[in-house]
Amino acid sequence: MKYSKATNYALHTMLNLALSKSSKPIGVQTLAEKLSVSPTYLSKILTKLVKEGMVSSVSGANGGYSLTRGWESISFLDIIFAIEGKSSLFECGLDHGPQCQIQKVMLKSEEKMEEELRRQTLADLAKTSV
Repeated sequence: MKYSKATNYALHTMLNLALSKSSKPIGVQTLAEKLSVSPTYLSKILTKLVKEGMVSSVSGANGGYSLTRGWESISFLDIIFAIEGKSSLFECGLDHGPQCQIQKVMLKSEEKMEEELRRQTLADLAKTSV
């Protein structure tokens, strides 16, 4: 199982925003330099996070991105879903339906993983990163 680079960058971007001491929005160029990623690519990721209400954006010369109010409750799973979507990691392609024993095992495992990712919040990570 592998998450996309976009998810990796989204998680790191959210942590960078959480750890920011600035009360002003942080520009995409600054964030991109910290992650060594293209500003254009990071902008696409940030657009998804803005759409999900996790990040706010301000345009203009002093514009940039900042976390929205209540960011402390954002979980890793929220961020992953914002980037990857909410579809299951495994789907039985043999059309066995809900009786497929393999699919049952895979879905149960996925639920356990999602529980852990839901439990881990951005605030928890920010506390341990200081």
